[in-house]
Amino acid sequence: MANDTPLPPGSTIGILGGGQLGRMLAISAAQLGYRSIGYAPEGDNVAAPICGDFFENGWGNKPALAAFASQCDVITWEFENVPLAAVEAIPPRLLAPERRALEVAQDRLKEKRFVEELGATCAPYMRIDSDEDLKRALERIGTPGILKTARDGYDGKGQWRIASAHEATGVRFPGRQCIYEGLVDFQAEFSVILVRAADGTVRFWDSSANTHEGGMLVQSVIPAGTAVEGQVEAARDIAKQTADELAYVGVLTLEFFATANGPLFNEMAPRVHNSGHWTIEGAATSQFENHIRAICGLPLGGTETRFASIDMRNIVGEDALSAHAILAEDGEPHLHLYGKLEAREGRKMGHVTRVSGSRA
Repeated sequence: MANDTPLPPGSTIGILGGGQLGRMLAISAAQLGYRSIGYAPEGDNVAAPICGDFFENGWGNKPALAAFASQCDVITWEFENVPLAAVEAIPPRLLAPERRALEVAQDRLKEKRFVEELGATCAPYMRIDSDEDLKRALERIGTPGILKTARDGYDGKGQWRIASAHEATGVRFPGRQCIYEGLVDFQAEFSVILVRAADGTVRFWDSSANTHEGGMLVQSVIPAGTAVEGQVEAARDIAKQTADELAYVGVLTLEFFATANGPLFNEMAPRVHNSGHWTIEGAATSQFENHIRAICGLPLGGTETRFASIDMRNIVGEDALSAHAILAEDGEPHLHLYGKLEAREGRKMGHVTRVSGSRA
């Protein structure tokens, strides 16, 4: 739970996870006078160089988690697949957001049912626990569709697109609980990113239109276009209800499809989000700074967009090896490389944000 009084400078923020989102959170924390420490299993933890200390231990190491928590004044996370058992080892009073947000977001079935109860519309879906379930889902929902693991998938991992009934004959239940979703016609994909303070104050950033390839976000642009702009308010209503129902503190992201029948909920991320990276240069206050402000009990910063046009693109795989060439472009490209050591195919290595024109 968030602090009732603001944390003073010099307090310690704990971050579960060691990736680029944790890295950027730690940078914003430092700007506000806070110390960050991280916790994640051993690996290429790019947040570690920014943190004052970093615990490289397994998620099941309760003594290490206890030692980590004992040094923190507040603890947050940078990705939603932190095992719940690890979160349970941390005193609830330190957590912001609260654990329930992870419980909902980690299970696609629970997540969809949660937002449906709040009035959201989802693509048709069915729970899949066997080959027989998958066969029934294909008969009822049809193709094209997508089979997803109910837990642990991100950036297109744990997903199998089924384009036709003929293709479906070669697909088998992967041995773990899944969800089958029918694909829908949509004009655009967009995100609603908000920040909520402990007192219930909510602020929204402008929604970007997002482009995905292979399940991974590759580009976010503002303005998002008329298809998105006509549906943002309805999507924001669902996002705010979600945040309020969870008593959420910090940055929360919901992804939607803009369709002929209104916004269609896709998925939720209880954290700062790739599609909000443009806010570092493009908004009055970035998503990272506002997350730190919220969990530390500080006043929220403004979320107004500062430029008429914004284009954020991910730098993936070996494209990072030549990314410095971007700096020679006309205008003001803002390059962020995450310090990852291995440029694997499909791995997010950084991003670049290009801005132009002042917004009156």
